[in-house]
Amino acid sequence: MGSAFTLRARLRRGVVWMAGLLCMAALLPATTAKADNPIVQTIYTADPAPLVYNGRVYLYTGHDEDGSTYFTMKDWRVFSTTDMVNWTDHGSPLSVATFSWAKSDAWAGQAVYRNGKFYWYVPTTNRSTGRMAIGVAVSDSPTGPFKDAIGRPLVENGEIDPTVYIDDNGQAYLYWGNPNLWYVKLNSDMISYSGSATKVTLTTSGFGTRTGDANRPTLFEEGPWFYKRGSLYYMVFAAKCCSEFIAYSTSSSPTGPWTYRGTIMSTQGSSFTNHPGIIDYNGGSYFFYHNGALPGGGGYTRSVAVEKFTYGSDGSIPTINMTTTGAPQIGTLNPYVRQEAETIAWESGVETEASTEGGMNVGFIENGDYIKVKGVAFGSGATSFSARVASANSGGKIELHLDGVNGTLVGTCNVSGTGGWQTWTTVSCSVNGATGTHDLYLKFTGGSGNLFNVNWWQFSGNGQPSPSATPSQSPSQSPSQSPSQSPSQSPSQSPSQSPSATPTRTPTPPVTGACSATYRTTNTWSGGFQGEVTVTAGSEAISGWTVKWTLAGGQTISQVWNGTLTTSGSTVSVSNASYNGSLAPSASTTFGFLANGTASTPTVTCTGS
Repeated sequence: MGSAFTLRARLRRGVVWMAGLLCMAALLPATTAKADNPIVQTIYTADPAPLVYNGRVYLYTGHDEDGSTYFTMKDWRVFSTTDMVNWTDHGSPLSVATFSWAKSDAWAGQAVYRNGKFYWYVPTTNRSTGRMAIGVAVSDSPTGPFKDAIGRPLVENGEIDPTVYIDDNGQAYLYWGNPNLWYVKLNSDMISYSGSATKVTLTTSGFGTRTGDANRPTLFEEGPWFYKRGSLYYMVFAAKCCSEFIAYSTSSSPTGPWTYRGTIMSTQGSSFTNHPGIIDYNGGSYFFYHNGALPGGGGYTRSVAVEKFTYGSDGSIPTINMTTTGAPQIGTLNPYVRQEAETIAWESGVETEASTEGGMNVGFIENGDYIKVKGVAFGSGATSFSARVASANSGGKIELHLDGVNGTLVGTCNVSGTGGWQTWTTVSCSVNGATGTHDLYLKFTGGSGNLFNVNWWQFSGNGQPSPSATPSQSPSQSPSQSPSQSPSQSPSQSPSQSPSATPTRTPTPPVTGACSATYRTTNTWSGGFQGEVTVTAGSEAISGWTVKWTLAGGQTISQVWNGTLTTSGSTVSVSNASYNGSLAPSASTTFGFLANGTASTPTVTCTGS
């Protein structure tokens, strides 16, 4: 194993030490605060750029490499949530290698949605000039994969940190800069602009007064975040290096003049840089930033965190301090629908990687590692638990604890070796005592070394809660993106295709009921695409379902997960797997598929039994 993994192993153990302190806190009364910041612990993340789309928050970040002594950043990452505490890892849909003209430096960017596509503006070093330039990548899905939209830089003047906002009249603005602040008016295609770049006149009345540097009279440093709320335009920025704090200015016009409004977040957090991102979501306002709070963290190994805040009546933003508690949870999480294992509020020791079944899986699991999922609504009670697992070793156990890593044990699932780190099977076990709403800890135990991987998990039972927030699942990796190896998998071991799921489950008596189905394309590439279908029960429970649609010309289905595929000519039929057929009234489940051909939007029908 290379030095990068050795360093990562050191970080894993540091997280275990930190998490141990948190577990001690979990044994105190329920009012004791429990850490949920930083919101990602599996890797170092930086430069948060949140986007609200279709009822979900997507968070686009940079990725600091382990052990960095400079801003060593090779790719960008995507995470998402519906409850602000349990974040799903969608992997890396964009990297420096995506841009044929780029050499290095996957630094701070922002993604926006327009006309059915997602545009991600990022700074990176132009190989031919050696200067920083702003590129733009595009995707049909918020989780990618993204591709270079124009094959060259969109703008280039050696400066960084793009931020984009589409005004109420449809005019889009791209701002960027360090040490200056620039903007262009983007055309409606979002990949070109009109006129030339305009340099903002930085005044002390507009951006505050800096002392001690005659060449930089204002506080503006870098990392602008531009948006509008009500009648005010906001320019939030990293101020006065180094160490930086976060400040902001406002204007009644998208191009100024600006009025300096003061400090949002003072210098703090073990990182000499900071970077803001602000959204309104589900009735609340949220401020994203980064710090060096994880073990091994610092100015070049940063981590993204979030706080909730309230605007003043005059549109002012209050002073916000970094916390370990983070934002409060919105609603609860539904354990009776499939949840991706990489949906995490807090973890100790684990990492994530691309899965052959689509999306990501949790891997690099050792004895004592765990995942915390916050605010799980079991209702009147769960009776069983299923998980999709794979192991090239002898496996181990998944212990299910409530409210602490050593809290009440409600079930234990045995995991045996499957013959490969990507050779998937489903295991199940009984559950007793899981009622009400609790934090769920999946604690992994076993022998030495790496134990097994986990792709997803799901409870069943009579609880049937009606949570206000149920994260949807959206595998984000295309088949062209090779999954990384788990550590014990040698280069000669090719990940094998997963077998059909065969969990042990008590049959549910058939109940006649209706269902509906909705389709969306999640990824496209040359010659193929990835789609997913969400099945929702009607007003009555169902014990099984079948979804049908007709393939367009040239399309063929190559793989289905979470369902059983049959075809007859151009007619496709996907029925439930043995573990996801029983749906309570209004409950949902999702299956995905890979296909050859060009993506289209079929008419899907659902029949329940």
